[in-house]
Amino acid sequence: MDIQKLLSEMTLQEKLGQLTQLNAIFFKHDNTADITGPTSRLGIEESDALYSGSTLNFIGAKDMKEIQDIAMAAQPHKIPLLFMQDVIHGYRTIYPIPLGMGCTFDEELVEECARMAGKEAAVSGVHVTFSPMLDLVRDARWGRVMESTGEDPHLNGRLGAAFVRGYQGNHLQGKYDIAACVKHFAAYGAPEAGRDYNAVELSEHTLRETYLPGYRACIDAGVEMIMPSFNTVGGVPSTCNRLLLDRILRGEWAFDGIVISDYNAYREMIRHGVAENEKHAAELAINAGCDVEMMSATTYLYAQELLAEGKLTMAQIDRAVLRVLDLKNRLGLFENPYRAASEQEEAELHLCPAHRALVRRAAEEASVLLKNEGVLPFSQKAKKVAVIGPFAKEKGIKGFWSCAGRDEDCVTVLSGVRALLPDAEVATVKGCSWAVDETAVPDLDEAIELASEADAVVLCLGEYQEHTGEGNSRATLNLSPAQMALARAVIKHNKNTAAVIFGGRPLVLTDLAEIVPAMLYVWQPGTEGGNAVARLLFGKANPSGKLSMTFPRAVGQCPIYYSRMHTGRPVKDPKVVTQSGYCSRYLDMPVAPLYPFGYGLSYNTYTYDNFTVSDDKITPDAPLEVAVTVKNEGAYEGKEIVQLYIRDKFASVARPVLELKDFAKIELAPGESAAVIFTLTEEDLRFHTADGTFASERGEFEIFVGPDSERLMSTTVYLEK
Repeated sequence: MDIQKLLSEMTLQEKLGQLTQLNAIFFKHDNTADITGPTSRLGIEESDALYSGSTLNFIGAKDMKEIQDIAMAAQPHKIPLLFMQDVIHGYRTIYPIPLGMGCTFDEELVEECARMAGKEAAVSGVHVTFSPMLDLVRDARWGRVMESTGEDPHLNGRLGAAFVRGYQGNHLQGKYDIAACVKHFAAYGAPEAGRDYNAVELSEHTLRETYLPGYRACIDAGVEMIMPSFNTVGGVPSTCNRLLLDRILRGEWAFDGIVISDYNAYREMIRHGVAENEKHAAELAINAGCDVEMMSATTYLYAQELLAEGKLTMAQIDRAVLRVLDLKNRLGLFENPYRAASEQEEAELHLCPAHRALVRRAAEEASVLLKNEGVLPFSQKAKKVAVIGPFAKEKGIKGFWSCAGRDEDCVTVLSGVRALLPDAEVATVKGCSWAVDETAVPDLDEAIELASEADAVVLCLGEYQEHTGEGNSRATLNLSPAQMALARAVIKHNKNTAAVIFGGRPLVLTDLAEIVPAMLYVWQPGTEGGNAVARLLFGKANPSGKLSMTFPRAVGQCPIYYSRMHTGRPVKDPKVVTQSGYCSRYLDMPVAPLYPFGYGLSYNTYTYDNFTVSDDKITPDAPLEVAVTVKNEGAYEGKEIVQLYIRDKFASVARPVLELKDFAKIELAPGESAAVIFTLTEEDLRFHTADGTFASERGEFEIFVGPDSERLMSTTVYLEK
């Protein structure tokens, strides 16, 4: 398709329609009431809606085809719609939430899961997914931490790029390739007080040093689209933030893909207090660098006036429209408007055995063993197993933002244990609900009776999937009083108990950790959650996940993260309560978290030895090799995530106590050893200096290797320049 020729033939109304995205209900509705309300709220007519260039919030190939037919029949140049959807952690077959996927530290697995999700989405008519979410997250109160891969810029960048590769495949040339849209640009993960949509206040140094690298990694990986965030940064909403969209994204990073606003974000600039009205909002957003407006119509309604007043130029409009037409062209929509949409392939691919096996493996590798006092793995010869708690039979474990996923497709823990142990007597009782404020335990006596008689107790606690995600911030992160009362009673009557914790964020587990013999954090694990949990508990799989986000001792520590600054008055030992001295401390608890970034146990013990560096100095022309030997001292085959950190001991700006620079996931048989070799270059030592440049500075650096951000071996090298 000659899109330049097509552009020259389009009317202004058609062009503005291409820059407007509306919900699928605007195209396919059952009665007049379904459309008159939404159109009146946007200030458009039903006929205007049919000029829209893209749509979202539809489900399935059949709907997609019907909507595409309706739109193209009304469109003067028969320009096909782009169909977009939130495919965040699977389409119909759901893998763990992205925060759980971060705990796998596994780029290949992330890419494979994204490719599977893209394939299922493609056959259901999806062309673009609003994923990955690269917002760095350090405050568990914010509900949307579940959409991120964690608190570290290096880990987020590598896994974000893996998501992009998985979705986009062979540069959109494959039948099942879909375009990715990175969100939310920028720093949405740092809202004040952990409250969704709240303001973000960061220095430009912190923004560039910590929050932008993940987005940049996805740009470098070739992502097609980017979405500005809802929040303000430095007092300016991201949707009209010229520093972010014009200077950095379009200028410094030379991004020439589509920038699409978040839902109704143009009009929200009025509430932010920076746009006087809808017309002004359109002017601000377009001049900052936005192309497509999601679920508002200010561009469509007011761009003609803004052009006449000289506040916009036709060149700006044409550039934006060309970006949209170019993506449609490269997706092949002009030749085949349905692309991969197929009801037959939906039936074949959705929830197929291969996809279920993949998401089960992902759920196993995302789970993190937080504590184990010799209880796990349970014996597969157990005759009586009690599965107790509000999540024992709960199917709502797929997680927030799971698109076409359905709770009824999910395998419960009870079902998983019964399937794995067909000869055992597996009994269950709920005990209490998952309500965050419940105090009473209705089934406590029955729970105690079951626990007392069982060979093994699986205690299923945690946070319901709808209590995390967008709009679901929390001021408290503890388990409810009822869940804790249930836990105390069950553990008192059977010490062979393992707690399985479901959650979309790090919860405060301090009280539970003091009493429970074993604790497995499984996040919101997805379709095959129950089977994955059963296999982990009974030794069919070996936990290998490592925390991608720090777990606080109390909500008062939030935000909390491993790569903190020293401060001028650091506490001597962050793991103890310091009762005196003018230092950076709490009076009532240690500064250290309950569980640190990178932490996670296994059924094996892995020993680290022979830690060496190839030289005592590093130069721009001579990288450093960092080597360590890791041995599996246990009785199980397992995977270990080896982590490399650095510390810049002296610089022109204060540097973090630790920075993750590389990691390697290795698989070892019992008794097997492996040498892990990292290459550290001068580029790895660069940062944003006091004068604003991105460079390294000569001096001493500590190099650390270990299984998490606390248990580390170290040596010192010197950077010569």
